[in-house]
Amino acid sequence: MGQVAFADVSKWFGLKVDGRIQGVQALKDLNFTVEDKQIVALIGPSGCGKTTALRIAMGLETATSGKVLVNGREVKGCGHDRGIVFQHAELLPWLTAKENVMFGLEMKGMRGAELQDTAMKYLELVGLKDSMQRRPHQLSGGMKQRVGIARALAIDPEVLLMDEPFGALDSQTRETMHGELLQIHARTGKTIMLVTHDLDEAVLLADKIVVLRAGQVQEIVQVSLAREGFDLAEMRTQPAFAQTRLHVWHALHGDTATH
Repeated sequence: MGQVAFADVSKWFGLKVDGRIQGVQALKDLNFTVEDKQIVALIGPSGCGKTTALRIAMGLETATSGKVLVNGREVKGCGHDRGIVFQHAELLPWLTAKENVMFGLEMKGMRGAELQDTAMKYLELVGLKDSMQRRPHQLSGGMKQRVGIARALAIDPEVLLMDEPFGALDSQTRETMHGELLQIHARTGKTIMLVTHDLDEAVLLADKIVVLRAGQVQEIVQVSLAREGFDLAEMRTQPAFAQTRLHVWHALHGDTATH
């Protein structure tokens, strides 16, 4: 199971003065659920709070009020039930691709043959078996992100959190990674919560899109795109792609009612 539920989550960045918080409110009363095995995208303009929401779900930030539940358990700090992939892979430069994947497993207490086999399993999953001995400076941007995804998945989290994971890649590599993520999701069945600023990316990948504006949920949009074969070019030709894209565009620009 990998359900994530936001329950009245608000976040202030500032100081408490005379019992009142003074500063910037990043999130206000977020309520939405990422169901088991779904891919849910959070999208909105810069500064709308989408990365803050993801960091609260990971346990890297604490909510000022409200709570995030993972399978009914309140998030209180980081845990192995959640894995995270950042915009930049943040690989340890002195380690090989395989050793970077092994690092998280070693922190979890895994040793010996199980450690080696698990690291190789996830490198194979992301198509990097033949590059396992390369160090980060010998990897392309897309390959680095694949190592980051393998590292996050190797600890077998219930939920994979992704913060604009393809934002730093060129358009061609980003398109390739979209297809690969859909295939990885199909093979692993992991629940994925994805932060993005890319409208096409949200529609192509997500089962549901949470549109944020000024720290609040503007709208939650269901996506009914057929993804058989993960042919991104074919997916873009479907009427549902254009219709959903236009709907989300209007939600981002405040042209639809919140519901």
